Amino acid sequence: MGAAIEQAKKSLLEGGIPIGSALVAQEAGGELKLLAASHNQRIQKNSPILHGETATLEQAGRLKASVYRKSTIYTTLSPCDMCTGTILLYNIPRVVIGENKTFLGGEEYLKSRGVEVVVLDDFECKKLMAQFIQEHPEEWNEDIGEP
Repeated sequence: MGAAIEQAKKSLLEGGIPIGSALVAQEAGGELKLLAASHNQRIQKNSPILHGETATLEQAGRLKASVYRKSTIYTTLSPCDMCTGTILLYNIPRVVIGENKTFLGGEEYLKSRGVEVVVLDDFECKKLMAQFIQEHPEEWNEDIGEP
């Protein structure tokens, strides 16, 4: 989760939404390997789809299906419907979420499809998002598709 939090802070410093993500795979010997880490870049790149999770998968590049099936995606915030769909599309079996109090995404749908969902209720993740939402409500609403 540390890499995802660092990415969230990086996004905030860039003037973006503080949501970070990291993709980690378990290798044959049981060691964990960081495949990619990125952050929400909708504002920075004027992109409708570069949320934290999708930007992380783009950063990882093309991977074999077998790699995704042994991976965990870490995200500082509960994944929205788009990111939930992306997780399901690539059969990522485990999602670790920093917090889901400022926004509750598709967690129940992930669980219903057999994905293990772990919520850490991380104070730092909550603080980053709550402050951003308070200071930039228009950008936040745009990010989640609200008027």
